Amino acid sequence: MALEIVWSPRALDNFHGVVSHLEENWFESVIKDFVKRTEHVLHMIADHPNMFRQISEDSLIREAVITKHNLLIYKVTESKVIVLAVYDTRQHPKKKQIF
Repeated sequence: MALEIVWSPRALDNFHGVVSHLEENWFESVIKDFVKRTEHVLHMIADHPNMFRQISEDSLIREAVITKHNLLIYKVTESKVIVLAVYDTRQHPKKKQIF
């Protein structure tokens, strides 16, 4: 059974920031591709939450590649997946420390 996906306020801000950047600098097809890839990753996470790389020692926090420039960082609980952030891989790695 697929787990529920819940977005944190920070993750929503990150996601909308990426979409806004794409709207200002790219074509509609690029935006649609990013949204489609994000949805695909979320479906995979909901069905198989532990399939992506863990980034915390307790293995509750993981990251999934959306594009070569964007990671989706999430936490797995018994009943849901909490999306913590959409991280731009071009940022300094210290900004990835969200937990």
